[in-house]
Parts: sequence; C-alpha cells; structure tokens
Amino acid sequence: MDIYRELFLMQQTYATLFSLANKIQVKGDKSLELLTTRQYMAMVAIAHIPEDEATLNNIAKKLGTTKQSVKQIITIMERKGYVSVIPSDKDKRAVNVRITETGNTALQIVAEKGIFFLEALFKKVSTEKLEKVWDILKKLYSFDGEEQDGFEEEGNLNTNEENNELQLRVLKEFEKRRIHAINEREIK
Repeated sequence: MDIYRELFLMQQTYATLFSLANKIQVKGDKSLELLTTRQYMAMVAIAHIPEDEATLNNIAKKLGTTKQSVKQIITIMERKGYVSVIPSDKDKRAVNVRITETGNTALQIVAEKGIFFLEALFKKVSTEKLEKVWDILKKLYSFDGEEQDGFEEEGNLNTNEENNELQLRVLKEFEKRRIHAINEREIK
C-alpha cells in the first residue's frame, strides 16, 4: 500500500467535496432565485418530517447541521412568510415549523428551478455512476457512526391539480434533457 498516495487521495477528495459544496451553494442560490439552497433544503426537510415533529432539532438532524444554523434559516423564512413557527404540543421547550401557503407556492416555483439545476449539475453523470456516488457519499456521511436521515421519495406537502400538472410538465422536460445528456455522453 502506498500510504502517501492514500493520504493524497483523501486530501484531494476532501478539498474537492468542500469546494464543490460551496460552488453548488453559490450557483444554486443564483438558479433558485426565491430561496437560497439552504432555505430550499430546509423546506424540503420540513416537508419530509411529520408536521407535529418538525422541530428545529429534527430539521437540523435531517440536514446534518446545527440547531443554531437551522434557527437562522427558519427566522429568515418566517419573516418572508414562507413558514410559521408554533409551540410544540409534545415538548414545551420546542417549536414546530410549518410551511405556509406562501411557502408552499414558493417551494413549487423553486422545485421546478431546482430540478433543472440538478439536471445541469449531473449532466455528465450516468444513472449507474449516480448510484455509486450516492453510496459513497452515504458511507462518508457515516464516518462518525451516524447514518444519514435521508429523504423519502414523497414528502407531505399538499399539492393541488394545478401543481400536479406543473410537476408532470417539469418531469417530461427533465426526462427530455436527461435523454439528450445520455445521447451526448454516448457520442463522446
């Protein structure tokens, strides 16, 4: 085993992950417009936690960050009218965060932009490689023994027929773009 090569690869991987996370955040913020990427991911986390359990601690756990960081994000979104913060029925020391109608509308708009941002981000990556990358990232996440509390395929947002039509239109366009990207990769 070349221990120097092992260390070099780990350092380069760490540095690349760090830089990539920053780059994704900056480019994502520009792309999403209404919400920052951190606000968007907080909304996604809230949508994937049962309504009466969407506490700051549970949102932080879902996002792999601190309660203080989530509190800052939630405070900004509450000022914008995207979420409401109410006392928890289960724990008098905690609050529950709920997405408002205004927040739901913003989330639907940003979700469309987010899908196309992801398409651009992963344009050069095949489905098979995406599965491998996801597996590797989950292993890296659990370096300290804590498994990632992932996101289910379906959240608990209320959608209406208009939103369902929008989702179908966006998914068809996404599929068209992914097929085009696959064909581009095969040509090269």
